[in-house]
Amino acid sequence: MIRNSAQLKHQRERLAPPSNILSSFPIIERIRNRAKALNKRVVFPEGTEPRTLRAAQRLVADKIAKVTLLGPIDEIQSSASACKVELDGITLEDTFKASFRDKIVCAALAARKEKGLTQSQAEELVNEPLIFAALMVHEGIADGSVAGADKSTADVLKAGIQMIGMSKGIEFVSACFLIATPTDSPMKGRNFVFADSGVIPDPSAEQLVSICKATASTARVLLVEEPKIALLSFSTKGSAEHARVDKMRRALELIKKEAPELNVDGELQLDAAIISDVAARKAPNSAVAGRANVLIFPDLDSANIGYKLAERFGGASATGPIVQGLAKQAHDLSRGCESDDIVNMAAIAAILSAETE
Repeated sequence: MIRNSAQLKHQRERLAPPSNILSSFPIIERIRNRAKALNKRVVFPEGTEPRTLRAAQRLVADKIAKVTLLGPIDEIQSSASACKVELDGITLEDTFKASFRDKIVCAALAARKEKGLTQSQAEELVNEPLIFAALMVHEGIADGSVAGADKSTADVLKAGIQMIGMSKGIEFVSACFLIATPTDSPMKGRNFVFADSGVIPDPSAEQLVSICKATASTARVLLVEEPKIALLSFSTKGSAEHARVDKMRRALELIKKEAPELNVDGELQLDAAIISDVAARKAPNSAVAGRANVLIFPDLDSANIGYKLAERFGGASATGPIVQGLAKQAHDLSRGCESDDIVNMAAIAAILSAETE
């Protein structure tokens, strides 16, 4: 444990990010502060991964969340030493030796009973940290899981779907990114949520409806404002004709029927969705055009490229993939993430877990 206030103060000062980082992205500072008030526990299956270790140290030093790292304890300690990371205040658990391992095995058996999982198979299965972490969340031992610095999105999602399960009425998972633009950029600090930027390669119109509804809920919590949702395309309000444009038009029709309370419009080109002057010319009668804060992309190609362009060319902060559709919180990371991204993802997991209690 952290031994005294002087040590904690020293650790915070040593870890403190350059002041311009949080000042450039006020929403990130707000999210971290909101997480602090919740005192949630986040588990990291990749307990020896250097960026994860640095993030864990910051989360504890800044009291953003309680942290559990999974893995062989001697390997975690060795990796932490090599990274010059202090483990004071961080809980270390070995999936083979955890005091609550029997509870995790029983939870695995229950989760996979319809698949005929045997006791011996469950004992073997829970040795995998992604599975163990998901079951910790399922059993309420942790409030959320964050992984993906090393593991693939497919592996992260498989563990979550199999061991946590889906939210009631949801048939598939999707993912979004919180995009915070710098205060000194052309977007002047505006914040957005992009989806689906992590899961479904070519969503149907029906799947876009579900993505839209899930992302609206996420955006409402994280942005603390009502979502204004743009269905993106290379066409704005009939400026082009193509089957891909038809898909977005069909999605709009379905959303208007299934979720008439949502403020959504399409099809809109990106500039018409977020720039008021362009919207006035291209979509003058739209209540969303020029004001959108939720951008629904037509496919995973455009969403993935779009968020990385915003991050790498535009200097935006991109946090995610924020997984949507699971009954409890288990989130992914881009393998190109930095430790600050992991801190932000853990804070988001904490905030969203409070919404699903």
